[in-house]
Amino acid sequence: MTANEDQEMELEALRSIYEGDDCFKEISPVSFQFRIGELEDAKAFILDVAWPETYPETAPQVSLDGFFNKRITPETKQQIMSKLEEQMEANLGTAMMYTLFEWAKENQETLMENHQPVSAVTIASSGDLNISSKKKEKKEQLTKAQKRRITSRTDNKGELPRGWDWVDVIKLSKTGGKADD
Repeated sequence: MTANEDQEMELEALRSIYEGDDCFKEISPVSFQFRIGELEDAKAFILDVAWPETYPETAPQVSLDGFFNKRITPETKQQIMSKLEEQMEANLGTAMMYTLFEWAKENQETLMENHQPVSAVTIASSGDLNISSKKKEKKEQLTKAQKRRITSRTDNKGELPRGWDWVDVIKLSKTGGKADD
């Protein structure tokens, strides 16, 4: 079989295996994305895989450079890539995508054991902290109807009328009084 025939057969197998699976996405007939873990999981990552012309005789090109993986440290990415390359070397010459994806799913915990999430905001100096604390809080925007309701309940000074929260004294005296003997 030629490389193209092998690719076509593996592509057909991948489509049938991962049909309806939201973890697998076919970008083109020779490039794929596979999410390892759940979306909400802090240890989840996406493998971007592209087949070269001579795949499966040569290893596929695997990348962790997607936007979803920005929260993973470069050291963790390097560790994942080195372990994936070992798996690709072991399966060279055969259709390996299913094997590679399933191996990554099974070994997600060990691949991400040193994972420390990268925070989106890092403060370089204490001067930056002062600038961010001086930002003004935005006032809540009210609709016209909400503004009208507020003004109809208040007087011209913006205060509620006297007695707005008083309880009917007569009603309480009827229910809370002593019983006549």
